[in-house]
Amino acid sequence: MNLARIRAMSMMICALCKVQRIAYTKLAAAFDNEAEACSSLRRIQRLIAECVINTDLIAKLILKLIPVRGPYSLSMDRSNWKFSDTNINILPLGIIHEGMTFPIVFKMMDKRGNSNTKERMELISRFIRLAGDNSIAHLMADREFAGSDRLAFLNSRGIHYHIRIRENFPVIRHGKESKAHWLFTDLKPGECKHLSGIYYVNGQPCYLSGSKIKDKEGKPELQILVSYCNAEESLEMYKQRWQIETMFKGLKSSGFNIEDSHVRIQERMANLFAIVMIAYVWCYLVGIHIHENIKAIKVLNHGRKVKSLFKYGLDYISQCLLNNRNRFQINIFKFLSYT
Repeated sequence: MNLARIRAMSMMICALCKVQRIAYTKLAAAFDNEAEACSSLRRIQRLIAECVINTDLIAKLILKLIPVRGPYSLSMDRSNWKFSDTNINILPLGIIHEGMTFPIVFKMMDKRGNSNTKERMELISRFIRLAGDNSIAHLMADREFAGSDRLAFLNSRGIHYHIRIRENFPVIRHGKESKAHWLFTDLKPGECKHLSGIYYVNGQPCYLSGSKIKDKEGKPELQILVSYCNAEESLEMYKQRWQIETMFKGLKSSGFNIEDSHVRIQERMANLFAIVMIAYVWCYLVGIHIHENIKAIKVLNHGRKVKSLFKYGLDYISQCLLNNRNRFQINIFKFLSYT
């Protein structure tokens, strides 16, 4: 990217934090330059449509900026929505850290349904290439990620995974096949159990754990996990998978409303998503700094914070950029530099 494109991207990141919307016209009006809004709009359009943003470099930047070092705990999940007759389907892989997830690498998929084995393996291989060998401590994923080829891929690389499977999945022990839920029929709500010994799921050796939880409607259901090893830690580790939902919320409704984008072409959406990733990480870094060093976020009676660290940082950055008011006297831009 030439310097003009880098400046355009920088101004777009700042504009995202100002208007907290992905609409190009709103972003153009918030550009910090002397050009007319129509000129800034064309600049945004050219950046997204004509530039090829190297997302490997974006991933390396985020790995340098975030306050966590490997081996990493990772979460993988899809986010999809529809604009007109176009399916927008994004598969991100992120690093879990203290209640949130940092997006690192992602893949755009030109379909509505689940990702396939090749897409998932490519994403994990790409992360290893960028973060280094032995960079994955744990991988958490939902039911669509438990195919035989995927488990074989993870087993062959010794990646410690904790993946949920469907209740009726066939599992084999000592040559005897049974449905997964048969092994956990004695569980009562709130109880959990770790099975000893190795079971075979889709032909791959693994360990099994189960718990009885409540679904979104409050009804009891089984949560059954397959693990590479250390089944005793699987249920606690798997709980961290939900932290990727905080990332999706920040990218969507409580942050930048990326679902409002009218972008239909995959390559353009990839450029847009990469820029939003940087803005998201920036907000978190500012938020955690203020929370830990200047003014902690208020905690309510039920133990939850009034707002997330991401939202805390987003509100402060927005206030600085819109009102030129920096009440804590911090250089918000230094958080985007690792030099």
